[in-house]
Amino acid sequence: MKIISKKGNIESAPKAYARISFTEKPTDATRVLRENGIETIEVGAGKFSELNRRKFIILCRSVVRTARAHKAKKIALQFDRTPALFRNLKAYTREDLAQLTAENFEMANFDFTLFKTKPKEGWDSVEEIAVYEKSSPKVAEAVRKGQEIGKAVNACRALANTPGGDMTPTALATAAQEAMKGLSVKVTILGSKEMRKLGMGALLGVAKGSTEAPTFTILEYKGGKGKPIVFAGKGVTFDSGGLNLKSSNSIYEMHMDMSGAAAVIHAVALAARLKIKKHVIALVPSVENMPGNGAYRPGDVLKSLSGKTIEVLDTDAEGRLILADALTYAKRFNPSVVIDIATLTGAAVAALGLHASALLTRDDALAETISRVGEASGDYVWRLPLWDEYEERVKGTFADLKNVPGGSTSRYGGAIDGGMFLWQFAKELNCPWAHLDIAPRMTSAPSDELAKGAAGTPVRLLLHFIETWKP
Repeated sequence: MKIISKKGNIESAPKAYARISFTEKPTDATRVLRENGIETIEVGAGKFSELNRRKFIILCRSVVRTARAHKAKKIALQFDRTPALFRNLKAYTREDLAQLTAENFEMANFDFTLFKTKPKEGWDSVEEIAVYEKSSPKVAEAVRKGQEIGKAVNACRALANTPGGDMTPTALATAAQEAMKGLSVKVTILGSKEMRKLGMGALLGVAKGSTEAPTFTILEYKGGKGKPIVFAGKGVTFDSGGLNLKSSNSIYEMHMDMSGAAAVIHAVALAARLKIKKHVIALVPSVENMPGNGAYRPGDVLKSLSGKTIEVLDTDAEGRLILADALTYAKRFNPSVVIDIATLTGAAVAALGLHASALLTRDDALAETISRVGEASGDYVWRLPLWDEYEERVKGTFADLKNVPGGSTSRYGGAIDGGMFLWQFAKELNCPWAHLDIAPRMTSAPSDELAKGAAGTPVRLLLHFIETWKP
């Protein structure tokens, strides 16, 4: 899709462009007007006086989704024609809003069509958007950056949407390599042999039930000096639950249990593409969690890379096991900060619904930073406690740790239990650490004005974090 920033007024737009206008009607109200061969699509923005940054993001997406619904291939709009729209957005620069607009136009124009037959009339996507305003080189550059961000989010969505039969751990490692083509990113892929030699017993234990070999991918972008920012993304390419098999209602969409991995892959690629002057590393531990003959069992004890032993009470709590080894591996880079990203628990969805990821950390300053960049980017987070009182729940009976508390209280505070388990490994990092449970944002919510399927969370947050992080 082309997004063109044009000087002048929307009246000069060619007749081939459907013109977008904004009204204070409800956001689901649209009207199409045709006069003298010119098509105008009225988009309901709700009360202009109530429009804030969050609602502006949804409005931008609504413009594209509405245009697509009316089969408009080219559209033109002029935000400053309706100055009341920006009454509550005066704190933001034109460049900031231009970037935000472009990235959300891109996100709204995405559909996962890889396995669909293309219709004769073609897809209903928008091909060109002309934005009329008092243009400037800075605004044009902001639009280009916004498009790059939107494209990276969409690439993450495409990767996460790919079915498990086509996206194995080996295929995920290959996809990471492909994403880095032409970029200054070093790619290293470890196989079973290398992981066994290192002692990654937690990751290898989860992988035992599948005929698909596990992988561990390291992506390193050295855009700047100093200690690196390290991301670790959960890469379970299909999660059956293992021997603690998921129910039919829970197993669908579990090919997206590698959404954390997809996010860190494309966050690093985006940082490299934008030539951000930071040192960034992504770690991608990847397995299939299957109930094969060799599968790890409830009651098994795994020895992690850290040396800590883990009693397995539930084979469906596998993401924290592979991340445990990733967090220990991160220590060798002497990082300035480590953030792991994972679709870790259904409990996070139960706690927060569909609009925010769970944030867990013991570092108040880091929590404030992540919350701030989440709000700015549109990848919202909400902090859950990680207090000492919860630590007893992950202490093992027959090993150092257990992967779930077990017993009648096991279903209580599951998102906190997952974060507390990971903290047992993160506390040895000697740097700030945070855990993002993105299970609530694995797929788009109905009100997101996005296509069904993966949401691409939290690529935007990670980019904002890379840009603003100061050790």
